[in-house]
Amino acid sequence: MSDDPRNPKLDDRPGSNTEKDPQDWVSGDEPMTGAQASYLTTLSEEAGEAPPKEDLTKAEASERIDALKARLGR
Repeated sequence: MSDDPRNPKLDDRPGSNTEKDPQDWVSGDEPMTGAQASYLTTLSEEAGEAPPKEDLTKAEASERIDALKARLGR
């Protein structure tokens, strides 16, 4: 048992192991998923941009989704 009495479940701002840089993903080099392609197309249309390239990787698609969401204020 650890000498650290800190309980991460009780922290106001616990660290997260669910957020990882897409470039560090094990599967980041795989082709984007159908869901990513669909969401990217929707976001691109809403932002008035061309649809995404079909050859994006999962990591590239994720980064593009984040950028478009930020641009659209989501």
